[in-house]
Amino acid sequence: MPHRHSSPPRRALVALLLAVLALALAGCGREGSPPVKGPKGSELPQYPVARNFRLPASPTWVQAKRRGHLVIGVKEDQPYLGEKDPASGRYTGFDIEIAKMMSAALGFPPRTIEFKTIASANRETALQNGQIDLYVGTYTINDKRKKLVGFAGPYYLAGQSLLVRADEHDIHGPQDLAGKRVCSAAGSTPYQRIQADYPKAVLVSYDTYSVCVDNLLTYQVDAVTTDDAILLGYAAKVPDELKVAGKPFSQEPYGIGVPRGDNALRLALDDALAANEKNGNWQKAYDATLGLSGVPAPKPPPIDRYPAS
Repeated sequence: MPHRHSSPPRRALVALLLAVLALALAGCGREGSPPVKGPKGSELPQYPVARNFRLPASPTWVQAKRRGHLVIGVKEDQPYLGEKDPASGRYTGFDIEIAKMMSAALGFPPRTIEFKTIASANRETALQNGQIDLYVGTYTINDKRKKLVGFAGPYYLAGQSLLVRADEHDIHGPQDLAGKRVCSAAGSTPYQRIQADYPKAVLVSYDTYSVCVDNLLTYQVDAVTTDDAILLGYAAKVPDELKVAGKPFSQEPYGIGVPRGDNALRLALDDALAANEKNGNWQKAYDATLGLSGVPAPKPPPIDRYPAS
């Protein structure tokens, strides 16, 4: 239809505003992430730092101890999960809170964390070459990745879904993607699933989902696909413009990436996750971040303490 080929003035204005607000984000010069709207600091739980904690069997922990802090890879353009305020440089979101929990449990004050934005396609490399100590950023655990890195968790179970414009009535699930332009992050599990299972879709990829969202708002693509948790955050920022279509069509267990072979660190993080789920911090962190999307906290998934390989 004709309106599919032009951007209505209102949507063009919204897209322009979102792009301007995100210009300071790293990675691409023009990103379309909706404006940052994270929790207030007073609403977030506090994580007591473990005293006299030691983990000499973990080379990653030993190196971080010498350095004095952890270096943690994250996302910066995922509302309520991992988002960076371009003005203050502050990171907020559920993944950021998980990172803070882990830092405190390992004996490092959360305020000392050095966050590094790492694109999906570069996560394994960043862990393998020592650029980061951990990765906490909607990182799906799967057998292929376990051959490259280690995983603690999972700490959350998401599912792949579709984000479309609010006036879209033809896309209700992946079965409706034939001939449609579908955007996702390069190297991500959602991109690979659409490529393998729905080959009639026209795939478009970028380093970040915020660019996909910008393209969706300006009618350059028909849908954005990734985990429902990420898409709900985007839709919650501009509910008059975007919506999540249909039901999730996969299971995506989010884990904490660690260097492969550092089993002492992996198991220590498993212990820390279990403790924070039990003491209520996991629930509080969710409510103050991802819960702002309007979706109540699910039950945390069982932790998979898989054997060393």
